[in-house]
Amino acid sequence: MISKKAKYAIKALKVLTEEFGKGPVLISYISAKENIPKKFLEAILLELRNHGILQSQKGKGGGYLLRIDPARVNLAQVLRVIDGPIAPTPCVSLNFYVKCDDCDDEVTCALKPIMERVRDANLGVYENTSLLAFQNLESLETKEISIGMPASAGSDVGLMSA
Repeated sequence: MISKKAKYAIKALKVLTEEFGKGPVLISYISAKENIPKKFLEAILLELRNHGILQSQKGKGGGYLLRIDPARVNLAQVLRVIDGPIAPTPCVSLNFYVKCDDCDDEVTCALKPIMERVRDANLGVYENTSLLAFQNLESLETKEISIGMPASAGSDVGLMSA
């Protein structure tokens, strides 16, 4: 699950994508348009600026704007800046690997291969969704991604839905 902070970051980037090429956008405009608390938004935009996704301009006519073309920024990059690891467990993280403290042997761990599949499914969506997706929401397709188990198989094995 992504944090509220990440959700606000994505909403702010949606506005900045819509305004791309038109100059800086005021924090107050983004805050009002997306119903994001202004102080919280300031911290989020600063973090995105510090990681090179945004740039800011001070003074009259100032504000924030995308530093990079929206086609070159994907959701995985944004989520890593705001929330850190995308992986569901630290032992399967591609960029923030940490051995699980409760695992004796990663090679024989029954959970690790499942968590790798969860990570890969999420990354498949996040890495292939650029900020440009916000300009044409109708073009986004919702499709099931196969991760090794047919959809009907889940009902036969007693899985609980989350």
